[in-house]
Amino acid sequence: MFDKILIANRGEIACRVIKTARRMGVRTVAVYSDADRTALHVSMADEAIYIGAAPARESYLDIEKIIAAALKTGAQAIHPGYGFLSENAVFCRRCAAENIVFIGPPTSAIEAMGSKSAAKQIMEKAGVPLVPGYHGDDQNPEIIRAAANEMGYPVLLKATAGGGGKGMRQVWSAEEFDSALEAAKREAMNGFGDETMLVEKYLTQPRHIEIQVFCDSHGNAVYLFERDCSIQRRHQKVVEEAPAPGMSETLRAEMGNAAVRAAQAIDYVGAGTVEFLLDADGSFYFMEMNTRLQVEHPVTEMITGLDLVEWQLRVAAGDFLPLKQNELQINGHAIEVRIYAEDPDNEFLPQTGTLHLLETPAESAHVRIDTGVIEGDEVSVFYDPMIAKLIVWDSNRQQALRRLSSALSEYRLNGVTTNIDFLYTLTRHPSFCSADFDTGFIGKHEASLFTKTASQLGDNIALAALYLILRQKQLIAGRAANNNDANSPWNNAHSWRMNQPAQHKFDLQFGEKLVAITAIAQSSSSDASFVIHSDDSEFTVSGELKDRVLLADINGHRQSASVAEHGGGYSLYSAERAVHFNIKYPDLGDASDDAADNQLIAPMNGTVVSHLVAAGSLVSKGDPLLIMEAMKMEHTIRAPADGIVSAFFYQPGELVSGGAELIQLEKSE
Repeated sequence: MFDKILIANRGEIACRVIKTARRMGVRTVAVYSDADRTALHVSMADEAIYIGAAPARESYLDIEKIIAAALKTGAQAIHPGYGFLSENAVFCRRCAAENIVFIGPPTSAIEAMGSKSAAKQIMEKAGVPLVPGYHGDDQNPEIIRAAANEMGYPVLLKATAGGGGKGMRQVWSAEEFDSALEAAKREAMNGFGDETMLVEKYLTQPRHIEIQVFCDSHGNAVYLFERDCSIQRRHQKVVEEAPAPGMSETLRAEMGNAAVRAAQAIDYVGAGTVEFLLDADGSFYFMEMNTRLQVEHPVTEMITGLDLVEWQLRVAAGDFLPLKQNELQINGHAIEVRIYAEDPDNEFLPQTGTLHLLETPAESAHVRIDTGVIEGDEVSVFYDPMIAKLIVWDSNRQQALRRLSSALSEYRLNGVTTNIDFLYTLTRHPSFCSADFDTGFIGKHEASLFTKTASQLGDNIALAALYLILRQKQLIAGRAANNNDANSPWNNAHSWRMNQPAQHKFDLQFGEKLVAITAIAQSSSSDASFVIHSDDSEFTVSGELKDRVLLADINGHRQSASVAEHGGGYSLYSAERAVHFNIKYPDLGDASDDAADNQLIAPMNGTVVSHLVAAGSLVSKGDPLLIMEAMKMEHTIRAPADGIVSAFFYQPGELVSGGAELIQLEKSE
């Protein structure tokens, strides 16, 4: 076994590898960029080496800096994690040239699977089923388009060197093919430096099933069962679970054996994942093979009781696989959700900011959290916006879902917009709970997953109002304690009015919903008991505020919630869900609506990729004007109204801060 390894990655996967290495008595070396000087993985490792500026190409993707760090610290092996250099054959060769063990497959396997086109050809020879498509070397757009027309629409364009949904486009008609191909190639070149594409028939109701395989250098190979990764947005996974719901033992064995054949066809060594599309009729087709550890590997660990990173280290050190196929078994059910800094209500746009509050559910045999951040850390524009992975396990799927709902409701995070509320809603959706889903689940159930009405706010309206009243009382009491005039009216928090009941009024903004609230004190002796009116709802409320915990009685229902204040807003965490709100203050006429309408702003921090029209162009509402790239994904900025583009404020290649003005648009009369 190795004495010391270097981890050529960051964030939660770096922390994950460090934990196993520490348990095995293996020392670790972390690497870090300017953006990660105080990151968790740096403090956890035994040593850490600075490797450059924040952009990944100047640090985590710089092969020579990584190799130099390993040589300087005497690391015998390098664990690449996933992403960055994990599937880079050039990096693998450099490791071998410096007599450093690459904790992953041999270079030949990475190269074989690095091209989706070449991989399809190898799989066909190995007898692994394939989706109909064009995987040829001739990249003439006319040939690719002809193949798509012959297959019939819809089709799926995919970058051959890609992954994670980047360089991928669904095409529903011949009319949109050319623009989709151009966008996919541009995104592929930006993400992988390779614009080679393939095109396949797009299955309209598939499930995404992947098989975890493991091979050693002695010719042994096993599959560690399957994971269902069908719940996706932008072709990126949102929920993963193991085993796949409804999977028969016969189909499991067929897919597992096909995955092992795929691995053996390229003389694979180490951990790998063979991904399949499973059609409604039970037929399955090879998609791709990821020659690395997957983000979702914890669900496999939870149902097998195995540590896959430990297996990686042992196999890389030349050991035999710890177990044979007949010694592996499934125990219970595990589900993983990826907690991202993103806005689900705004096309899942990535978000940046500081984690002002971060409280997580207690970890146990049933709840696991893999993360690389702590409270106070910043989610930057330079890397993937995943904050953590929440993994739950129980004896069956129904129990695991209950564990997941409970854990999500206990997550307390603010400072950035996240997908936690969305995950809670999604994983409690009746169709998801009954395992009635495919890869189009989110789009199919968009109305019920994203629509939030005032009725869904329920008691949270009363909780929010009560908190604001009691918090005001606390602040005034604190001011009074430091004031020599105890009888000053400014030290009174009772909202007293002449000849009228004491009352408080708020206009509270819950997302897009504005709620007018009036709270009337029930007696002059106490300001902790109110009748609260909101639109057509009425609540009788009393309670107390201890630190951030609100204890309330609402219409005879006793409950509690915690509240966090941040950036002028509030987050209220109750038993069911998190609710975010702020006080809507009167418009005093300081802003010009006309000016705001004429300007388009960046929805997030990112880089301008290209202008799609020229300055002076006449455009219609909805026309694409500009493409931005943030956190490895492209986003199109469209015209909010008919008009003339009079100016671009940023040129392609320039960094833009979220909220910055991008374009001046003069609206048509």
